[in-house]
Amino acid sequence: MRQFAWTVLQSLNHHSVDLAYFNTSRAMKLIEQTFVEPAENIAFDEALLLDAAIMDGQNSFGFLRVWEPSQILVIVGRGSAVAQEVDLVRCEKDGVPIFRRSSGGAAIVTGPGCLMYAVVLSYEQYPALRAIDEAHRFVLSKMATAINKIAPGIEYRGISDLAVAGKKVSGNALRCVRNHLLYHGTLLYDMPLEDIGHYLHTPPRQPPYRKGRTHADFVANISISREALQAAVVSAWQITGSCAQWSSERTRQLVAEKYACKNWTMKIP
Repeated sequence: MRQFAWTVLQSLNHHSVDLAYFNTSRAMKLIEQTFVEPAENIAFDEALLLDAAIMDGQNSFGFLRVWEPSQILVIVGRGSAVAQEVDLVRCEKDGVPIFRRSSGGAAIVTGPGCLMYAVVLSYEQYPALRAIDEAHRFVLSKMATAINKIAPGIEYRGISDLAVAGKKVSGNALRCVRNHLLYHGTLLYDMPLEDIGHYLHTPPRQPPYRKGRTHADFVANISISREALQAAVVSAWQITGSCAQWSSERTRQLVAEKYACKNWTMKIP
């Protein structure tokens, strides 16, 4: 089986996952991988999804990734109109880079104090997640249940948010391929919240529970340490091992083709 998997990956001429970590088990693997370049970090979530699709049937359970940016970033959704959602003048003045992710949803501001997570799940393991509403409910209910054990009050709100006392602490988005789902998002715990309103315009689409509030009045941090928050996220999933070694060929390819390209970031949907 190991030889078969190697042959498949070689025939595709690009791969990012160390083959030693793929096997026929249904284990959920933890990935604590943060790259130096922001574009690589954003590309890596998509790389995980594409690698899982290539290895369809070889690791049907999935992956959990956690990471944290080392600088303030703006990340717009796949269908975002950048000028409508982002204050381009302020971003340029302050040197805040803008990137476009492969999933939907509106623009976000992230940086130190915002834990990022991503899960890649197999539809073979979770066929009900082909329904988008069920995917949101499933992932965010698991996350809320786990975090509530150490930071009570977390609840699933809107389409894809987690909130505390009516204030948003987590925004999330997803992308689907034939047999796998990428679900990823933010978890604010020590973020300078003023940065969100500083670099983003009022979003074009708002959940009803926002009630027209500004960014400053709508977002909040979870009162919890980074270590405790990450431990809660990991506890939400049936982790049976970790992936410590990854090659970067697919991530480099995605960066070169999309994530470092102005045409991709600034495209008009």
